[in-house]
This record gives sequence, structure tokens and C-alpha cells, in this order.
Amino acid sequence: MLKDFVKNIGYDDPLEIYLSKLEKLLGSEYGISKRAVSLLLLQEDEEIFELVKKNEGDKIGVISAIIREANSHYSNPLSYIISERRQGEASRITNSVMSVKEKGLFNFKETLSRLMMNPFIGGPILLAVMYYGLYKFVGNFGAGVLVDFIEKRIFDAHINPFMVDLVNRYLPYELLRDLLAGQYGIITLGARYAFAIILPIVATFFFAFAIIEDTGYLPRLAMLIDQLFKKIGLSGRAVIPLVLGLGCSTMATMVTRTLPTKRERIIATLLLSLAIPCSAQMGVILALLQNKPLGLLIWLGVIIGVFLFVGYLASKIMPGELPSFYMEIPPLRLPQLSNILRKTGSRLKWYLFEVLPLFIFASVLIWLGQITGVFGFLVKALEHPVRWIGLPAQSSVAFLFGFFRRDYGAAGLYDLKTAGLLSGNQLVVACVTLTLFLPCVAQLLMNIKERGIGVGIIMSTFILFFSFSVGYFVNLVLILSGINL
Repeated sequence: MLKDFVKNIGYDDPLEIYLSKLEKLLGSEYGISKRAVSLLLLQEDEEIFELVKKNEGDKIGVISAIIREANSHYSNPLSYIISERRQGEASRITNSVMSVKEKGLFNFKETLSRLMMNPFIGGPILLAVMYYGLYKFVGNFGAGVLVDFIEKRIFDAHINPFMVDLVNRYLPYELLRDLLAGQYGIITLGARYAFAIILPIVATFFFAFAIIEDTGYLPRLAMLIDQLFKKIGLSGRAVIPLVLGLGCSTMATMVTRTLPTKRERIIATLLLSLAIPCSAQMGVILALLQNKPLGLLIWLGVIIGVFLFVGYLASKIMPGELPSFYMEIPPLRLPQLSNILRKTGSRLKWYLFEVLPLFIFASVLIWLGQITGVFGFLVKALEHPVRWIGLPAQSSVAFLFGFFRRDYGAAGLYDLKTAGLLSGNQLVVACVTLTLFLPCVAQLLMNIKERGIGVGIIMSTFILFFSFSVGYFVNLVLILSGINL
């Protein structure tokens, strides 16, 4: 009986024609069927292609031409087409030979799992996870309690005064003193931002994310938002890189490789660059707005609105079919502390070894920019759009910092708020605009690497003008509505 099913397995007519052509060209033995080799060639398996190139010699040109011609018939990659067909065929076979009887006994885990994927109940569950996991734990505890303690009790009270005194006493050169312990020095600014403001936030975020990850909630979240994501040209699979973007958008941009089509990868990259704040930036913003619940709702509403609006427009502008989606759902489980600590530790290690040098590099660049006058010129140039959205000229420094590192810019706003230079309305406008502002240098380079220099530059240009336009609109609405935060 199974043989009868297997005989019926096939792909659409054009693909079968190309498979037949490739099979006829394969003259060598590969240990597997020629059809299997042909399928791997169409899916652009590099190892098989090199093996065929070695064995078939002068036929490889014709084989490559057939592969290119086959790809030109489809808007999605052939690996995606073939996987989708296999999944459909597997479902057809299992539905024909199996029947599933629902268990009558109450199963708490299964019930909870289904509730998490239910569009009416899953939404409130997601909001509860975000409120307690991100807002209360990362925002209040990480960005509030821990940041206040480390920055004020350790850095401001002990480390910075000691280092400034040490540098002034033993370094006779003013330029070097500025580099190490000046206003934008490696120790007084770079190390303070990295260890006192950013590290507590990313540590609490990584800890919360590891708990969510270890429970098996992420696949259920993917299933929950699949229908919504289809409206913006994505499938539920995109939840993985987008949620990872809340940790680090640079790392998440690399993960967009897992999305099956070029269209989805471009849309996901655009949304990561525009409307997904990294954990450190988001944590600082939550800390900035923690005493302004209306301001926090406005910020969150604008960012979500931009995410959906830009995603919808991108899906309409870019050609392509609606994405399909299937994912294995693992069982729910209680998170294990050893797993959580291991994952949190490895990500913090990545932060210290990969991100910390960028803070030092940014401090050096700012120092060089001050010496050469480039930093002052860029700050001056940013003062005009910053004033245009109703912010004081001093906030242009935070936006320039934001280009070096997103969390650097948010930390700059933290300093402005501490100095009393931002009103409640200005704080909300600044948080909205900075969240939507240009991706940091590391993410920009990753965008260019993954999507190409043309797409990377077009994205960044659009984001630059769009972010300030949204900031202007938010400021205007706050003024016209008479809202004073």
C-alpha cells in the first residue's frame, strides 16, 4: 500500500521536466539515486554541486544552465518549493493511513499549549509575558534598580573619580587624558555605558529570554502571530529573528538567513533596522518612561503601528507569493535553571567579547572626531532635524551616539533626562525617533553583507528620513491635543 502512495509523489510539471533533464545528464554513480542528486542540485547544495562538477566534467555548464532556468520559473527558491511539496505529500500520506483519536482525559500542558496559540487568549498571554518579563523585570529591575545601583553607587561614587584623579596625576598629555577620562572618555563614558547602564539591562533581558526559550513558548508565539505576519509579507517563522532582535539586531539580521524567500529576508531586515529596539536600548527607554505610563503607551503604540504599517507597505511593493508556514511544536516544559544560566552566560560572554570593544572603539572615534572637528560638524548638522521635531540642540549628541551603538544613544538620552534638559513630551518624541533612527554601524555593515550594498543604503536612507518624519508627527499631535506628560 505504501508503494502506491510513493508512486504518486511528485512535483509540478515544470520541475519534473528539469529533474528529468538533470537525471539524463548524470552519468556517474553517487551512491544515491540520480533523482535525489538532481533534487539536491536544484536546491543548490554546494557539496553535491562540487561532486557533480568533478564527476561530470564538461557537462557542468549545461547542468548549471538547467538549474538557472528552473529557478527563473519560480518566485520562491526551489529549496522552499521542494520542502513545501514534501510537507504536503507527507501530510496527505499520514492523513490517508492514520486516524487520531482525541484523548478524553484533561491534559493541563496540552490545554495551555492550545490556549497560547488561540488568537483570543494567546494575545493576553503574550501581553502578560511582555509586561512581567520585559517591562517589570528588564525595565524596572534591570534598567531601574540595577542601573541606579551600579552607576551611582559604584561608578559615580568610586570608579570615575578615582580614574579621573589617577589620569590627571600621572598623564601629562591633555589629549590622552581626554581619551581615557574626558567627557567622552573610554573609562568615564565607554566603560560607564557598557558596565553601568547596558550590562545590567542585557543581562536581565538574556535571563528572561532564556526562560521564555526554555519553556517552548517561542514556537507557539510563531503559530499565534502567523496570520498577522502574513499581512506584512512574513510568516510565523520570522518571529525567531524578530524576537532575537530584541536582544541584538545585528545578530538577528544574520538569523534572517533561515527565512525561505528573499522577499521575507528583505522585509525582516528592514523591520529589524527600523522598529525593533535592542534589549539595551529598550531597557533604557523603559527606564526613561517608567514614571510616565501614558508616554510609554504612546511610544509602544507608535512603534507597533510603524512596524505593521511599513511591513504592510513593503509586502505590497515587493512582488512575491504569500509565505506558507509549518513548524514542529515541542512540548511545554518547566525551564531548567542550569539551561537558563548556561544560555545567559554564553550570551553575556558574547556581549563582553563582541560588543564591549565596540564601546571602546566608539569612544576612540568620538575622541578623534573631537580632535579633527568632524564630531562637532556632525553634531551641528543634526541640530537642525532635532530642533525640527521639538527637541533641544543638546540631544543631537545622543542621536550621533545612536549611530555608533543604539544603546549608546539611549544612554545619552538618560544623561539628558538626568540633567533635566528634556520635558515629558520631548522625552517621548526623543524615544520614538531614536528607536526608529538609523541602525548602528555594526547592524548597517551586517545589512550590507546580507542584503547587498544597494539595499543597505536604500534602507538606511529611508529610515533616516522616516524616523524624523514620525518624530515630527508625534510632536505635532502632542502639541495639538494639549497633552503634557
